Amino acid sequence: MAVELDVFVGNTTIMDEEVYQLWLDGYTVNDAVKVRMEGGVLEEYEASADVLLSDTMDQYRTFQMCERLLHSPAKLANQLLFQIPPHRQTVLIERYYAFDDAFVREVLGKKLSKGTKKDLDDISAKTSVTLKSCRRQFDNFKRVFKVVEELKGPLVENIRQHFLLSDKLARDYAAIVFFANNRFETGKRKLQYLTFQDFAFCAGLLINNWTVGAVDNMVDDMDVDLDKEFLQELKELKILITDKDLLDQHKSLVCTALRGKTKSFNEMEANFKNLSRGLVNIAAKLTNTKDVRDFFIDLVEKFIEPCRSDRWTAADMKLYLTHYTNSAHILDTFKHQVVWDRYMNVIKSCIFKMYHD
Repeated sequence: MAVELDVFVGNTTIMDEEVYQLWLDGYTVNDAVKVRMEGGVLEEYEASADVLLSDTMDQYRTFQMCERLLHSPAKLANQLLFQIPPHRQTVLIERYYAFDDAFVREVLGKKLSKGTKKDLDDISAKTSVTLKSCRRQFDNFKRVFKVVEELKGPLVENIRQHFLLSDKLARDYAAIVFFANNRFETGKRKLQYLTFQDFAFCAGLLINNWTVGAVDNMVDDMDVDLDKEFLQELKELKILITDKDLLDQHKSLVCTALRGKTKSFNEMEANFKNLSRGLVNIAAKLTNTKDVRDFFIDLVEKFIEPCRSDRWTAADMKLYLTHYTNSAHILDTFKHQVVWDRYMNVIKSCIFKMYHD
């Protein structure tokens, strides 16, 4: 008796996203099997423990074979070994380059070198991120840094195109590259309250406003290096604190605008000169590499902490900095408005972001 059979053969690579995440998180095969068992996968598929172990090992092997392609994501789309649908490729890449905020916070601003890599054991213990996952994340940071270091053009766009990342993740990597290049200090105790996203927000502002690329978007290292000409021009702002008449006039204009609008008016008036000196001195010292590194610690010590100790609200801060910035435009003898705006627009937004518990 003849039997007709319909046979379908497919070679689409099967990848379980939950197992992929366990692999990325640095779980061993046995630990991954335990997690899957606890999640009820045996009951769901009516499978035995041996089948689950075999399936997990098979998936881990596939991920390990894919890993070298993930180092250059564009290769994933052009290879024939693994038949992975485009939407699944996007998930694999995005997840592979994702990172733990607790981990990135520990390495942010440090040199992406062997010296930092040696500290990964300690960072793993401190953050509870497995050592294997720490290594993957660190190597990803280093790989992206090395690739974009050689490229002209906008930093975020270069990262997006070369690593096929989402806009959000590309922006986060741009912040990591920018901080590593300029070696900003982020580890001091006074800065511990700030999150990676606080720093990433500020990095975006600095990249878009203070780098060479903010002026000319096809120069070398455009989005990574601060515009030296601009940093030099910032020294001109010192006149706001060295010229006594100008300082008094600025104070008078700001206080007139603030009077009756905030409960912190008396503190604002009393501290005006110290706060103004703090902000202008930060600007004037940015030609020194060490002072660039201390940029965030200086903002906290010279401005944020004094305001916090006077119990300013976030609304007070916005009100004060808005009038402080705008009033400089009315000063007759102050001729550096363009540099002032380029400086203060970034400083204002950074302080608004950083002013929290």
